[in-house]
Amino acid sequence: MSENVSDGIEITRVFDAPRALVFRAWTTPEHFAAWYGGAAEIPLDRISLDVRPGGAWSLVMLVPGHGEMPFGGVYKEVVEPERLVFTLKDASAPAGIEGEIVTVTFADHGDKTEMVFTQRGGNLTAEQYEQAKGGWAHFFDTLAGHLAER
Repeated sequence: MSENVSDGIEITRVFDAPRALVFRAWTTPEHFAAWYGGAAEIPLDRISLDVRPGGAWSLVMLVPGHGEMPFGGVYKEVVEPERLVFTLKDASAPAGIEGEIVTVTFADHGDKTEMVFTQRGGNLTAEQYEQAKGGWAHFFDTLAGHLAER
């Protein structure tokens, strides 16, 4: 996990789970809600994933002390079970921007899965990218625990 966070984020993780399961954890509401946001609650009635190029995704995290935090975007590329590319915006993003571009690749790594996550776009400051990197790392710790339960 090394990079210059001034222009985005890159995180590589290896999960003790087959690639198809890790991909499903990103593309099915029940799985995604279980790990995205770490300990924050994401009610299933507040998440929508239309996983196809041009399809929209959205969710609302319920964060204690902060209230509702909506996120969303559009899928640009979906290659099951190898690659996802989608936009990402939160409520603080200016209305006229597409948002950050997230690319997630999934590769077989023996009986495990190597996931490479990148977030780029130049919409955040270096400090905001650093905070986002810490948040994603926490989310991925939660994802590892979720996958271990499967």
